[in-house]
Amino acid sequence: MATRKTVLIIGASRGLGLALAEEYCGRDYQVTATVRAPSAALDDLAERFPVSLEIETLDTTDPASIKKLKERLGTRIIDTLLVNAGICLAHENTPIDADVEDFVAMMVTNALSPMRVVETFEDQVPPRGVIAVISSELGSIATNRGFWELYSSSKAALNMLMKCFSQRHAGDPRAMLLIAPGWVRTEMGGSEAKLSIEESIPLVVTAMEARAGKPGLKFMDRHGDRLPW
Repeated sequence: MATRKTVLIIGASRGLGLALAEEYCGRDYQVTATVRAPSAALDDLAERFPVSLEIETLDTTDPASIKKLKERLGTRIIDTLLVNAGICLAHENTPIDADVEDFVAMMVTNALSPMRVVETFEDQVPPRGVIAVISSELGSIATNRGFWELYSSSKAALNMLMKCFSQRHAGDPRAMLLIAPGWVRTEMGGSEAKLSIEESIPLVVTAMEARAGKPGLKFMDRHGDRLPW
């Protein structure tokens, strides 16, 4: 019997992360999904997929919490490491009127902390594995439209840090991905977002699967098409 592929999804209590966990369960992966606080929705999903889904607790902004998860997972192989955790605060504000605390919180949660997770678990991703972080079209400086300025800045910072990581791992055979799922109708995305979960997440997972075994960093959309930096 073939060994089931594994995925570690960081940030799966709701929204995109929850949908990603469901999609991977439906594709017969062995899924480990993390939450910062208990999630009834993820618990319900675990009842539907008791063999496939394991739930772990993690606060990505706490280095000690990351270290403890590393210890609990031991040396298990992670075919796909997928970091989704993020926040959106003060999206209507500009630098002149934003609270410094909101900006710092987004930079820590959306840029620094995801890369700390990547740095911690990348040694468990095999040569044909995928190291992926959920980014956004808003993180593209080339296509910037002045929308959600502070959030966009945090995603641009994430892109830069992932680029730096890839440069430090020149010649690495693994796929390294920054994935923009599109503007999706979730609690974070809001009701005006253009895409439903069903129009985004299956395509995101298919695009990631298609990159397995293809080395190098790619900033891409849900269709697997390259996005401008």
